[in-house]
Amino acid sequence: MSSKMEQKEAHQTNGVVLPIVAGTIDCLTSPDREQLVESTEFLGPDGEGVEVVVLESRANAKGVREEDALLENGSQSNESDDTSTDRGPEPASPFKETSFSIGLQVLFPFLLAGFGTVAAGMVLDIVQHWDVFKYVTEVFILVPALLGLKGNLEMTLASRLSTAANIGQMDSPKELWRMITGNMALIQVQATVVGFLASIAAVIFGWIPDGHFSIGHAILLCASSVATAFIASLVLGMIMIGVIIGSRKMGINPDNVATPIAASLGDLITLALLSGISWGLYKELDSKAYVNPLVCAFFVALLPLWIIIAKKNPATREVLYSGWEPVIIAMAISSVGGLILDKTVSDPNFAGMAVFTPVINGVGGNLVAVQASRISTYLHMSGVPGESSEGAPRKCPSPCSTFFSSDLNSRSARVLFLLVVPGHLVFLYTISSMQGGHTTLTLIFIVFYMTAALLQVLILLYIADWMVHWMWGRGLDPDNFSIPYLTALGDLLGTGLLALSFHILWLIGDRDTDVGD
Repeated sequence: MSSKMEQKEAHQTNGVVLPIVAGTIDCLTSPDREQLVESTEFLGPDGEGVEVVVLESRANAKGVREEDALLENGSQSNESDDTSTDRGPEPASPFKETSFSIGLQVLFPFLLAGFGTVAAGMVLDIVQHWDVFKYVTEVFILVPALLGLKGNLEMTLASRLSTAANIGQMDSPKELWRMITGNMALIQVQATVVGFLASIAAVIFGWIPDGHFSIGHAILLCASSVATAFIASLVLGMIMIGVIIGSRKMGINPDNVATPIAASLGDLITLALLSGISWGLYKELDSKAYVNPLVCAFFVALLPLWIIIAKKNPATREVLYSGWEPVIIAMAISSVGGLILDKTVSDPNFAGMAVFTPVINGVGGNLVAVQASRISTYLHMSGVPGESSEGAPRKCPSPCSTFFSSDLNSRSARVLFLLVVPGHLVFLYTISSMQGGHTTLTLIFIVFYMTAALLQVLILLYIADWMVHWMWGRGLDPDNFSIPYLTALGDLLGTGLLALSFHILWLIGDRDTDVGD
């Protein structure tokens, strides 16, 4: 061994520390010779000879950084192996959260969104007595479908823009303008198409039970649905863009404020627009029959323009071609809930149900959306969709593992479930103090209402645990596919269980109902 050779550093290899040495090796300057290889023998711990190959290449900044990173990662990996060699792969939790911290973070957005649903319920309680809701009762079928559409489109818009802002894709004016125009055009396409399909579903669900079809009412539903979906998405999209840009300038994470604001304003704006537009078009139904088809044709004719704009943006082009299945199926599921609402509220004995429907549906949807997002984040910490991991079980989970295990997702499920009763008590008190609805809040009514709300959230949280893992195992990103299904199931469960509670209370004669206008 040359006397000029000296020890430089130690490297861990399979638990055996071997010295790595470097010497003064003359580099050849010929471009054909990239590296020199020198083989040197050392004595290992057991006295046997161990051959070490020393590679020296042209030194450059990139090579040094890569070598340092590899050595550092190897050291960290071996240190981890020394402390936990027997444990299998386990997804890392992004935060060390306690039940108290989870509840504290969720409470404010939960209340903010809940008061938005209370306001929407008050609006529905008033407009249910308008002529358009009395004589074109299929409008009730549009209510859960369009409110759910708001959640599916605006929540995903807020998520996309917040992510783009956080990773620096909206820093320059050019990038900002391209991101805004592409995403606004995309949600106009989605809103117009799904709004049109929702009106067709309302016509079908209204025609099947009664066997009565009116072409004038069908066109009215189409025009009202498409116009409401388009304008609501435009207004809410502009609000979301303003909130996200303002949050970035103030140094606030848009993820923490955009979604609650969308949830709190969406129901109220959408329901107010649906009521006003359908009422205005109903007034023109007899005197100016051409207005309704003209309105419908106008918004449909704008579709090619929005498609062209959305296709120019690479980020929205992919969403434009994919992602339709969950939104459309969710719309169909919500329309079934709307059919239940239509048949229940149309009976004067159950007119008081209208004010509570947006509340119970909105609360359930918001809570299960939080849980689905948390589970999805947990899975993303361990890999990519489609990868098999311990965090993604293949079989249906048991209720005990969903609610009573010690992991973080089970803890958050318990916290969200415990928010149901105090949250609904606050919302019921608010409705009562504002003299909304036609139902006296007796003790037995509160018990039945709370039972329906708890059962709804319990079922939703369990389905979310199964559905997110199921989609993950099949290579689908739960962030894009699970929430539309879960919120639609929340609409169906909430409306169905609430209608069942009202029917039981009516049968036992414990409701004091005022059916006057």
